[in-house]
Amino acid sequence: MLKFETGGCSSFVKDAEYKEYVGKALEALKVLENETGAGNDFLGWKHLPSLTLAGRLVDECEAVRKSWLTKGVDLVIVIGIGGSYLGAKCAVEALSHTFAKSLGGRKAAPEIVFAGNNLSEEYLCEVMDLAQQKNVACVVISKSGTTTEPAVAFRIVKQYIEQKYGKKEAAERIVAVTDAARGALKSLSTQEGYKTFVIEDNVGGRFSVLTPVGLLPIMLAGYDVKTMLKGALEMEQACARPSEDNPAVQYAAMRNLLYNKGKKVEILVSFQPKLQYLGEWWKQLYGESEGKDGKGIFPASVICTTDLHSMGQYIQDGERNLMETTVTVEKAQRSLVIESDEQNLDGLNFLAGKHVEECNKMAQLGTQLAHIDGGVPQMNVSVEKLDEYNLGALFYFFEKACGVSAYILGVNPFNQPGVEAYKKNMFALLEKPGYEEQTKAICARIK
Repeated sequence: MLKFETGGCSSFVKDAEYKEYVGKALEALKVLENETGAGNDFLGWKHLPSLTLAGRLVDECEAVRKSWLTKGVDLVIVIGIGGSYLGAKCAVEALSHTFAKSLGGRKAAPEIVFAGNNLSEEYLCEVMDLAQQKNVACVVISKSGTTTEPAVAFRIVKQYIEQKYGKKEAAERIVAVTDAARGALKSLSTQEGYKTFVIEDNVGGRFSVLTPVGLLPIMLAGYDVKTMLKGALEMEQACARPSEDNPAVQYAAMRNLLYNKGKKVEILVSFQPKLQYLGEWWKQLYGESEGKDGKGIFPASVICTTDLHSMGQYIQDGERNLMETTVTVEKAQRSLVIESDEQNLDGLNFLAGKHVEECNKMAQLGTQLAHIDGGVPQMNVSVEKLDEYNLGALFYFFEKACGVSAYILGVNPFNQPGVEAYKKNMFALLEKPGYEEQTKAICARIK
């Protein structure tokens, strides 16, 4: 069971203040549950765990996995950007052996690589270098099919697969996750006969990890998405409770109270390096949901103890506008004991007989205490172990708390009006048809 704790904030807030913000969070939860708030046409994610477990989606994903294994596919290129790749990337990184590729990969599962999340020519060339050595299939994820980064990558990957296997076979090696009825990718999928999965109109990209956007790549990587959905279901039920022990209510209340006390930056911390991409996923979820109308907590992330040797000085001693939320994994799934050394030149024999993870836990506790003393409030989210069940719980918990938190803040959690500005400039600079006036204006500006 996921647990949320606020004990590391007790010296920064008064009980009465926290109780006031819990009341605000419960009101925001009511708005979210009754679907009466801004962006209420994007709430399809709320019941995804229960609805998906009762439906056929998992079986349909499994059918793709089996079909590609029959063909000997050992590389799946997943194309998408933002919410169309971060959740799947997070899950694959969190659940995989860190050196799986060097060890020969997982049996009965292809290697998963991601493309379309940048415009680096060198990166895409390297993806294609790998593809030439492998038996390839592709999952392309886009509602419209026209978002620049994934569209460029898909054009290149599609052409390669068609040239290598022929158009008929290529149609069996490309799966599209897209809109149900419209858009360039949907039209192409119908024309070419691709298997398609639907991104429902009422689910935004950053809330889509428990749709085919995330579940299909995660299953293709060999992981148990049904168990992930069961972990999310536990949180769907727990985070719907209109009570003070609702963890999403507690988190949303405390982070907004701290924000109004001047803590403008929240750092998501983990002492588990496999959770690096949980931080990346979380940053998009909260940054895109709350960063608007001149408001919002700035989301950052660190992996410790690694980043204590780079960011630790600032967190301990820099500007006091920070709060931290640590994601704790209570039990390690591997065992390694530190042995005694006869010479003891490193002076570490006092650790002999201890597990490495015990040292990690004490480093975490010591860091939290030091940061509290340094003026940084500490919140903690903990799960028993790092597996599909608990990762599903983390995904849903953060999603539900995000909706509640944004409504406390007074913004629409489900739009992102600011993300189009760079695209307009980019299209003008690339001389896209229809942007002639903007091209003239921007060229005059940068001379």
